[in-house]
Amino acid sequence: MPQPADDPASQPMADDSFLDLLVETLEGLDDGARGQFLRQFFHTIAKVDLPEAQSNDYWQRILQRRRELSQSLGRKVALATALVDVLSSTNFIRVPIVMEYEEMKKLQINAATDPLTGLYNRRLFDEYCDKELNRARRYGQHLAIVILDLHRLKEVNDRYGHLRGDHILEVAAATLRKTLRASDFAFRIGGDEFALLLPQTDMEQAVTLCRRVRSLYENEVAPLKLEVGVTLDFGVAVHPQDGDQKSDLLRIADERLYELKRSGRAPRVVPIESHPARESERAAAPPKIAPPATALSTPAAVPAPTPLSPPSPPATAPPASAAAPAAHPERRKWERVSLAGTKAHAVLTDVGQKTARVIDLSYGGVALLFEKEEEIPTQFNAVLHVPILPPVRVILRKTYTLPRSDGHVRVGCSFVS
Repeated sequence: MPQPADDPASQPMADDSFLDLLVETLEGLDDGARGQFLRQFFHTIAKVDLPEAQSNDYWQRILQRRRELSQSLGRKVALATALVDVLSSTNFIRVPIVMEYEEMKKLQINAATDPLTGLYNRRLFDEYCDKELNRARRYGQHLAIVILDLHRLKEVNDRYGHLRGDHILEVAAATLRKTLRASDFAFRIGGDEFALLLPQTDMEQAVTLCRRVRSLYENEVAPLKLEVGVTLDFGVAVHPQDGDQKSDLLRIADERLYELKRSGRAPRVVPIESHPARESERAAAPPKIAPPATALSTPAAVPAPTPLSPPSPPATAPPASAAAPAAHPERRKWERVSLAGTKAHAVLTDVGQKTARVIDLSYGGVALLFEKEEEIPTQFNAVLHVPILPPVRVILRKTYTLPRSDGHVRVGCSFVS
């Protein structure tokens, strides 16, 4: 930007045609003559004093930068844009021409984003993936890499045209932007493929987020009344459990994506390493009928992460003191997602702000863990704090209590409409 003492109107404007002519002229000069001219040129256009040899060097860098930008954008880029880009990156430039600088910023944005969806592109995905993976290694943190694709997008294009297919892609991108945290990254890496980078996210959290994205996306496209059922399929790989190298994680995520497709889009839970605290949770939890080993849920059973209007509990709920049933004659109505080992908790707002851990969650309710037996009313208000989701206010009805051998008490609760 111009300095306060400078008059921008007095600065010469670098016309594109003049600069193109300059390139051709300088090619015919020897290094000494070219360096003398460029030294004066850089001083005139940007108030930069460079030796002749360095002036020649920077001129070659500007020409190379112009070629790179033109190649990445698929169209010719003004030489002035490359000039400003190179000089500003070296902190030499003091008086950039505002018009060229703004153009340069637009080009930088265009080079980094997908023009249809506005998400980051494949080049940025590769760059950010390397950075986040290095960060995860350095601090010993999880990093989830998700590969998604739009199931049956080609059929939408064939039947309804590419404009409708483009709209489907835009809806997918908008759903990702609305669902992800500020620390997450979304990319469009191919025609119908997207990728997510989820720092500090383990397998259970990543699968929960992907289910939510898929459920919200299906709700968004439902009003379009397409005869082709489009949905977002996904595959997840997590550092360090699934590998330490980017190539391995991408391969595993891609394999799980296609495994999901082959199995009718019923995502499989990848076992997480055993943990003493989690093993004790499992030992004390009420028995339940396990779902098939290859299926976590079907699209119709996706848990709603923000159940502001959840379904009413059964009219004949068990008394508060009743223990959980020893067995169920049929599979659970809603799949239970374990939150053991996370910081998920609930604040009971009308019971003296008591706090309890949330150890699992489903569309129908939650299981809370108290350090000791507490006087909890049959029905109460609470705020749920669950990873990935914003805080959610709910009304809970106690359906059973179960003392544990370690003195803690598990309380099962259903959502009240």
